[in-house]
Amino acid sequence: MKVLLVHTYYQIKGGEDSVFTQETELLKTEHTVRALSFQNKTGWKGALQFIFSIYNIYAGFKLRRAIKEFAPDVIHFHNLHFAIGPIAILIAKRHNIPVVLTLHNYRLLCPSAILQYNGSLFTDSLRSAFPWTAINLKVYRNSKFQTFWLAFVIFFHKKLGTWKKVDRYIALTEFSKDLFAKSSFELSDNQICTKPNFVESSNNIKKQREGHFLFVGRLMEEKGIDILLNAFKNSQYKLQIAGSGPLLTEVLQFCKSNNNVTFLGNLSKSEVLDAMSRCTALIFPSTWFEGMPMTILESFSLGTPIIASKIGAMETMIIDGYNGIHFETGSSQALLSAVIRWNSVTTLEQSDYRKNATESYMQNYTPSANLIQLNKIYQSIN
Repeated sequence: MKVLLVHTYYQIKGGEDSVFTQETELLKTEHTVRALSFQNKTGWKGALQFIFSIYNIYAGFKLRRAIKEFAPDVIHFHNLHFAIGPIAILIAKRHNIPVVLTLHNYRLLCPSAILQYNGSLFTDSLRSAFPWTAINLKVYRNSKFQTFWLAFVIFFHKKLGTWKKVDRYIALTEFSKDLFAKSSFELSDNQICTKPNFVESSNNIKKQREGHFLFVGRLMEEKGIDILLNAFKNSQYKLQIAGSGPLLTEVLQFCKSNNNVTFLGNLSKSEVLDAMSRCTALIFPSTWFEGMPMTILESFSLGTPIIASKIGAMETMIIDGYNGIHFETGSSQALLSAVIRWNSVTTLEQSDYRKNATESYMQNYTPSANLIQLNKIYQSIN
C-alpha cells in the first residue's frame, strides 16, 4: 500500500512531531511511504500562515503535486494547523483518496486545544455551536482575535462539510474518543476509532532501582508542577525533576530550600530513560486531558510504575493497584498520600507493579502492535 503522511511541525518540537516521525519509519517496514511536511513559522510569515489557514492555496498546491507524483492509496494527516489547513482534506477527497486524521489534541473542539484555562479545566466549548465563551476569555495566546479566527476556521469548514469527509479519525484513548463522540463536533460512530501511540522497547536498559521518585516533562502549570512541589515540600521523600519550561525559576528556587528535591535539567532521551530505570516510580501530576503522553509509554516500557492524577488519558492507561496509583487531580495532599501508599507497599508487591507495567507496554504500546492497528484502519477504508 502507498501511504502519504502529512504533518505540520510546530515551532518548538513536541510529542506530535515525534509521533509523526515514528509512524513514518514504522510504516516503511511494510508499505511504500512518502512524508509531506510543513513548518509553522514565526513573525509575519507565521501570521500569514495563521490567516490563510482557512483556505491555504499554496499548501494545497504542494499536496496536489505530491498526490500526482506519488498516487497514494491513503493519506494520513497528523497536525493540519496552521501551515496546511483543512483545504488538504478537500483536495484529498477530490482525488477520491481515503483520508485518516489523528486527533493528537482537542483543537477541533476548543481553540485552547487542551480544554484548560487559567489552570482549571475548561469544557464550555464541547457542546457549543460556536465557542464564544472561549473567545471572550482569549484562551488561545491570550488574544481575542486569534482565538476567534482559529474557532472560525474550524466552524467554517464544519459548515462546508470538510470534517465529515474524513474517513477515519484516530483518537489516542477511549477517553478522547468518548469526548469527541459526545461533543458538538458531530462525528458518526464509524468515523472514529482508537489507536494509541507507541515507543521502542527499552527492556535492554537494566539499572538498580533507587528510592527516589521522578518527574519528567515541561515545567508548566497544566503539568501540575505546583502540586508536585507542594506535595514534596518539607517531606522525607526524595524527588528528581527533569525538564524545562516557564516555571523553571520556581523549580530552581524550590530545590534550593528543599534538599530532598533535585533538579536534573533538560535531559536527552537516553538520559531520561536512564533516570526512569533508576527511580522507584514516576510522578505524573498533570491537571488537563492529556492526549497520550509518551512519558507514560516510556515508563511502562522500562517497567516503571506511575503515580498519576486520575484524569483523562491517565485514568484509563494507568490501573490503580496494577501498574500504578491514582490520586485526586489537583490535590497536593492526595499526591503525598499516594507517595506514602507506594512506600508502604512491600518489595515483592512493588515488583509485581513493575511486571504489570511491562505487561501493559507489551500488550498495547509496542511498534508491532501499532503497525497491526494501523494496517486494520487503512484496510477498513480502502
